[in-house]
Amino acid sequence: MQSNGEDMNLPFSHQEYYDRQSSFLDQLPVGSVVIIPTNTKKCRSNDTNFPFRANSYMLYLSGWDHPGGIWVADNLDSTWKTSLYVRDNDTKSEIWEGRILGPDFVSKNMPVDSGFSINSFDEDFIQYIHNDNFNYIYSIGGVDEHIDQLISDNNVVKLDARNFLDKLRVNKSDNEIEIMKKSAELASQAHILAMKSGNSDVSECHLQSIIEGYFISNHSRWAYPSIVGGGDNATILHYSVNQDDIKDGELVLIDAGCEIEGYASDITRTWPVNGIFTDAQREIYELVLAAEKAAIQACQVGAPWNSFHEAASNVLAQGLIDLGILDCTLNEALGDDYNGPYRNYFMHGTGHLLGLDVHDVGGGRQGDDVPSPVFSSGMILTVEPGLYFASWRTDVSIPERYSGIGVRIEDNILITDNGPIVLTSSCPKEIDDIEAIIGTGE
Repeated sequence: MQSNGEDMNLPFSHQEYYDRQSSFLDQLPVGSVVIIPTNTKKCRSNDTNFPFRANSYMLYLSGWDHPGGIWVADNLDSTWKTSLYVRDNDTKSEIWEGRILGPDFVSKNMPVDSGFSINSFDEDFIQYIHNDNFNYIYSIGGVDEHIDQLISDNNVVKLDARNFLDKLRVNKSDNEIEIMKKSAELASQAHILAMKSGNSDVSECHLQSIIEGYFISNHSRWAYPSIVGGGDNATILHYSVNQDDIKDGELVLIDAGCEIEGYASDITRTWPVNGIFTDAQREIYELVLAAEKAAIQACQVGAPWNSFHEAASNVLAQGLIDLGILDCTLNEALGDDYNGPYRNYFMHGTGHLLGLDVHDVGGGRQGDDVPSPVFSSGMILTVEPGLYFASWRTDVSIPERYSGIGVRIEDNILITDNGPIVLTSSCPKEIDDIEAIIGTGE
């Protein structure tokens, strides 16, 4: 795999893509064919499509961010060759939808050996599997139904390429880290702008427009649908309506991040729209903040993945006891495997890996068959404990003092040999700093 063109406007050099490809392919046996499709356009309504977003594995291996495309590698002759199958140039389509970068462009400018028409893929696939040296297909399912069916119909042995690629994506390169720092800083500034616009007569949609407008005006876009929940809406973990007016004295929880060159940021801040925390809000906020700080400090090289969740849980459970919300011992509150009654108010995990996917690959998830990783240098993850006291819940006791309060605080953390680095540190989270900035904008 040698460079056969300029790097164009790809986020990384051709050499970095070649290095990624080699790290992946060198693990596979002779006689392998790798097939990695990207996404196609998805219909939103009639003849209107959703904004296109490329498959993350395609972005990782080649940087190709256009609809339709299949990255293929094979070592059927003992030497790896890479190809990218893309749409042919089509003047009529290009007049309506923009330029199509066809096979000739790919051959000259992308980090692959050859570019081919996607229309020739099916025929080439048959040639691959009928080659005397062919043994295995490595692919990712669920992206392209046609390719999934093609593999299934020909009764070949398909192995999951994600078992290799996910491990490679966990630890970010220096160049990836620089992009993710930019993404974290841009999102931090968007949150600050929203805080400055806070007042006792503001709506969820207005705050959403400020944040997402800032993303757009800085050549970015949201990495996931923004959550802007005021009052009781902040207790709904994946609230997405974002249409209510926020009442004077209520908290607003904003979970919003942007994407730069495919890499996501993911920040949550909770603050009073009128600029002053009530005593009850302050008590819950300070508890969540203490839990977040404990969890961040637990993100040390060599520590097991669950250590930061356990650190946050210990603080939250003890705090719930101290506030009189739970009437039990700490061990009883935590329960077996950290599934005790404190989970009535803290229902989610403390964080997840972050990268080309917001919930990035390779992290430890409850119920996974694969062992959870230990923290290692170059990982980037979120730390996001929270407490939620929905007034409408009848399944658990909700103290009147805290009814309708939902607080989550989320930062993006880089693991290094010298300890965790908070990439979102410019976004205020101390109470004094938050109260000082709310409503100071024009």
